[in-house]
Amino acid sequence: MTDHHDIKSEVRRYLIVFAALGLLTVITVTISYLRLPLRVAVVLALFVAIVKASLVAAYFMHLISEKKAIYALLILAAVLFSGLLLLPYLEGLSVPHGTVSPKGGSPTVGIHAEHEPDTQKHQDQDGGH
Repeated sequence: MTDHHDIKSEVRRYLIVFAALGLLTVITVTISYLRLPLRVAVVLALFVAIVKASLVAAYFMHLISEKKAIYALLILAAVLFSGLLLLPYLEGLSVPHGTVSPKGGSPTVGIHAEHEPDTQKHQDQDGGH
């Protein structure tokens, strides 16, 4: 009798995880239609992908019942992967001197060079004065 109950609870758990994976897939597709800035959309989509991968690994690969060593390795991998997710944001913080802006134009002189007024344009408009 307990075997039948265990099987029902396992099937129920798998169906809940399956429904969660379906919902997360819908969320990922919705993110793609929200017209968010590219970096934000990528980070959100990767976060949803991490959650989905964690559900698959935990329940379908049966890692949820593994020992603490597996959890330690999984947490380490999650921390390192989270660091990789931050790279698109950290990329914009440090622009090397003389780097050409991705939007074209003259080389940048620092992080705020895109916001500095272009003196050449102002001189051309004023007739060189």
